[in-house]
Amino acid sequence: MKVVIAPDSFKETLRAADVASALAAGVLDACPDARIDLCPMADGGEGTVEAMVAATGGKLLTTDTFDPLGAPIRAHFGLLGGAAGAGLPGELGLAGAMAHGDELDGPFVEGRVAVIEMAAASGLALVRPDLRDPLRSTTFGTGKLIQAALDAGAREILLGIGGSATVDGGCGCAQALGVTFLNRAGEPCICGLAGGGLPDIDRIDLSDRDARIAATKIRVACDVTNPLTGPQGAARVYAPQKGATPEVVEQLEAGLRHLAAVIRRSLAVDVEPLAGAGAAGGLGGGLVAFLGATLERGVEVVASAVGLARRLAGADLCLTGEGKLDSQSRSGKTAFGVSEIARQASVPTVCIPGQASDDAPRESFAGVYPLVSQDVPVRQAMLHGPDLLRRRAAQAVREHLGR
Repeated sequence: MKVVIAPDSFKETLRAADVASALAAGVLDACPDARIDLCPMADGGEGTVEAMVAATGGKLLTTDTFDPLGAPIRAHFGLLGGAAGAGLPGELGLAGAMAHGDELDGPFVEGRVAVIEMAAASGLALVRPDLRDPLRSTTFGTGKLIQAALDAGAREILLGIGGSATVDGGCGCAQALGVTFLNRAGEPCICGLAGGGLPDIDRIDLSDRDARIAATKIRVACDVTNPLTGPQGAARVYAPQKGATPEVVEQLEAGLRHLAAVIRRSLAVDVEPLAGAGAAGGLGGGLVAFLGATLERGVEVVASAVGLARRLAGADLCLTGEGKLDSQSRSGKTAFGVSEIARQASVPTVCIPGQASDDAPRESFAGVYPLVSQDVPVRQAMLHGPDLLRRRAAQAVREHLGR
């Protein structure tokens, strides 16, 4: 029996690779001769780099960049490998990469695919709660990560944009890659543009943008569809959790509207109503306008990069999971996305989540086996996650085999 194991991480508890390993152990408990393909997954948020590096036998690289407030930091990004990941040895890809993370000390072979999490440089978790201020925070560090990936030979970049501390419309990121923003006096705007500097922009000049961008495919993995501005836009929906007061929210909203108008005038691109343009404080829209990126559902980007559909061919069963399976899972979360791809391959999918709410899309799976139950409270599930995952996987496989 061939089993593809394609779970997401359990946020703040287990990495996707750890979940996959525990599920694999359970499968082998129930069916010792099973052929297992470990394929850790993600949807563009936390854990995307680790999951994709593990699933493809890639490598992690470390480079210098800047945090949201401009302080120098070191951050990781990944270069994907070409491994199919079949068999238990596939789980060693992430462990090896993390144990021997390479310093960025020279160019690699061109044609490689890089994967980046913007949160590694511009994430909310990098800023102390008392210092969070989207008027001052910038995505400049994310631009430096993209630059580092280009230096490493990447010619396709997959960028996950969850968890940002910023509402700068992606301007800081663009500056790091050579895009020039000019004020009304025709002078360059301050380097490291933040949300508070958007009203100063009068014109955008792409002539000094890194020439490699034009030859690089940039795919943006996001799981929200918010537009840039308006009631569901970047400022009004997400800025409060980044430290913005109601007054600052309206200031940021005005700045994003101004930026959208300048983009239309300077670049002849209208990103304001674009679904997903408001992701990561407008970074989604900025990447489209300044770098020619495409916005895609995160789980689909990851699945394409790790070859999930190909790996499901000929499989008898797929196991997936995530921290919580609920109504929001239908909007592009990992477990639901995996089940859709497996359905197209006529492979039954079992979901083993941390929790499953009453409104979870159970009908999309051959079975749902949550860790939390009447006998297992949340805290116990978090403390004993790997063991419970193993048990649930063994139970699911036995029931699938009718044993």
